[in-house]
Amino acid sequence: MNLVNLESVSHAFGPKPLLTDVTLGIGQGDRIGVVGRNGGGKSTLISIIAGELKPDSGRVTHNRGLHVGLLSQRDDFDPATPVGDLVLSGRAEHEWAGDATIREILANLLGDIDLTTQAGALSGGERRRTALAKLLIDEHELIILDEPTNHLDIEAIAWLAGHLAQRKSALLVVTHDRWFLDAVATRTWEVVDASVERYEGGYAAYVLAKAERARIAQAAEERRQNLMRKEIAWLRRGPPARTSKPKFRINAAEALIANEPPARETVELMKFASARLGKTVYDLEDVTLHAGGPGAGPVVLDHSTFQFGPGDRIGLIGVNGSGKSSVLRLLSGSVTPDSGRMVRGKTVRLAHLSQELAELDPSRRVLETVEEIRKYIQVGKKEWSASQLLERLGFKGEAQWKVIGDLSGGERRRLQLLRLIMDEPNVLLLDEPTNDLDIETLTELEDLLDGWPGTLVVVSHDRYFLERVSDRCVALLGDGKLSMLPGGVDEYLARRATGGALSARAASSGTAPAGQAVPAGAGAASETAADGSTGAAVSGGLSAKEQRELQKELGRLERQLDRLGEREAKLHAQMAEAASDFERLGALDAELREVTTQKDEVELEWLDLAARLDS
Repeated sequence: MNLVNLESVSHAFGPKPLLTDVTLGIGQGDRIGVVGRNGGGKSTLISIIAGELKPDSGRVTHNRGLHVGLLSQRDDFDPATPVGDLVLSGRAEHEWAGDATIREILANLLGDIDLTTQAGALSGGERRRTALAKLLIDEHELIILDEPTNHLDIEAIAWLAGHLAQRKSALLVVTHDRWFLDAVATRTWEVVDASVERYEGGYAAYVLAKAERARIAQAAEERRQNLMRKEIAWLRRGPPARTSKPKFRINAAEALIANEPPARETVELMKFASARLGKTVYDLEDVTLHAGGPGAGPVVLDHSTFQFGPGDRIGLIGVNGSGKSSVLRLLSGSVTPDSGRMVRGKTVRLAHLSQELAELDPSRRVLETVEEIRKYIQVGKKEWSASQLLERLGFKGEAQWKVIGDLSGGERRRLQLLRLIMDEPNVLLLDEPTNDLDIETLTELEDLLDGWPGTLVVVSHDRYFLERVSDRCVALLGDGKLSMLPGGVDEYLARRATGGALSARAASSGTAPAGQAVPAGAGAASETAADGSTGAAVSGGLSAKEQRELQKELGRLERQLDRLGEREAKLHAQMAEAASDFERLGALDAELREVTTQKDEVELEWLDLAARLDS
């Protein structure tokens, strides 16, 4: 039974039709992801389904008494109302504190916000998380979410995906987060050319099905164009051939990827990067860094030593507030370490995309501002003009002549990114580059970065993008170190689950915010009772002999870590020297990955033992 039906619905924005004669329905238990270009009609579609917008024509029918929960891009919170009153809708403390689901939602979305804080004091991201928490706490038969992952870190996005997958409500979600789509959606709608194309499955299934449709359409067009030639060739083969016409029996996925090379030629890119950068990119030696400057704010790095080598493609992960942007600012040279030493290679040519957009002359035109940097650029083996790259990143045709003052925030961010790339840097630092980009533009950006030879460090809450463009993941886990993660984001989430899930702000002070329950899985630091009170965890009670044995084992592991670290540094140097030796470079890269894996396994073992000693 459908909860909502749309029959021949059409709607336009001025002269531009956004939806034309759309007929579809949402059934009980459906989990639908909505994709499409920015401005293509996604938000219009969900507003019509939610009953917030009346279409120009057609009919929208809701089941009688249907409860719809909508997370839009804006909220109407009274600035004087406390967060707790907003999200808990008048529930008594014993009622919500005794509800495990409500406590879980609060812990994972509002773990760093005091429930007594007035809405007017919240940042944009905090207001967004507050609105999402309120919606999830209330009961709805249909939940509609417009970009729910905005302002959430990777850990919170993973939690939200799991939470939504377990709910019985029907779900309709607009998002550019492709990992999230795959995790929650069982069907995908694409809003394109004023219509809605429907696909079974999440993002991966949608991409495959769309590519298969395109392949079939292309094949059909080729058949039409070559009909006469093929018919003549067919007839000339004679009757025996005509009695055994070949049949199409091919697996669609295998047919699409059979001749597709890897996304990146890793060894070749590393060879180019080494030639451009030499041995040294960034060497951090015993570096201590605070987020707010020397001695101010939380500790980001504490006597940390790490190397960023030529051709490294690193995804930097951590909870919001862990210091990821501070690390990028350290590498960019805009901040200096409190202590220790950072060596920057002499040949480094840096480009840093921060979350703050640099000012551009609002009277200039898009193409002019790119061409003033460079008119042509070599990416991999191909030369691109400024106009061609603009088109790849969504500035098609007349859009290249738009005045900068008329651009949206997302368009300005795309323009800034392209200006950075046009300057031909050999080191790219990208801080949340996917903000405000639609899926089509993200795919083009990923393809562009595939052929870019250099060192890349990227911070992004978009897990799909992070895993797509990087080869290795490094995490800030709150211990003041940059920790390699051979298992990528999955390993990060597993470590966070076993090592505690306190927010960075709470973890730095050792306490949960006033009025808040400590998030589930917060480790041995404290427990939260149903009434919100906390109590100390029970000590492990190690004997003196057991403590001595653990200390001895810790010493052994530390020596092993030192040896592995020395080997890792040596391999980086050897790879730089072997930049022109393709086979040697490949062998060294394989050995480096093995050493890195061993190092992280030993580090994890060390952390486990250290935790036992501290308990």
